[in-house]
This record gives sequence, structure tokens and C-alpha cells, in this order.
Amino acid sequence: QVRLVESGGGLVQPGGSLRLSCAASGIIFSINGMGWYRQAPGKQRELVATIASGGSTNYQDSVKGRFTISRDNAKNTIYLEMNSLKVEDTAVYYCRALAFASWGQGTQVTVSS
Repeated sequence: QVRLVESGGGLVQPGGSLRLSCAASGIIFSINGMGWYRQAPGKQRELVATIASGGSTNYQDSVKGRFTISRDNAKNTIYLEMNSLKVEDTAVYYCRALAFASWGQGTQVTVSS
């Protein structure tokens, strides 16, 4: 059974930074592509960034140059470093192992002055 636990969200001012973490269990982490998604109030969940088992990454255009996804296979954890945060980045952020349908509980990111 896949288990995903996100952490690191919070309240930050525009222009600030946060680092999200997602610990995964129940899968062979090192061979799985992973992704970060987000869902803002009243909107559909959207893909933010992905990282393949080999480390290649892809980003949604709106976060390119500001967000960085990374992984630590020794800790079964992925990260999302978020810089230059904008009000429109406010959402609940979720991680997912791309080959599986399971979701974690998410972590709230609020960007507000």
C-alpha cells in the first residue's frame, strides 16, 4: 500500500520561500517517477513538477525558474523548493508516485501579505 506524507507548508509573504517534503513508503521508491501537484480553492488539481527515477525533471510553465523538484532515494523522499512565491501559488500541495493512484493528505501553502 502506497503511503505519502507531505509536510513543510505554511504562510509566507509574496517573494518568500518554502521547502516542501514528501516521504513515501510502500513502493520501491528509487524506480518510481514522482510528482508534485496542487489544488487551489475552486480549481482542479494540477501538475506542478515531476522527477523521473533517473532524476530528469519537468515543470509547469508558471513555476519554471522559481520551483525546483528533487529527490533523495536514500530517504524515500522528494522535495519541492519554492522561491519567489506569488499569491497565485496558494494551494494545497500533494505528491504522488506517478504509477499509482494514491494521494497523501496534502500540505497547505498560503502566500499572502
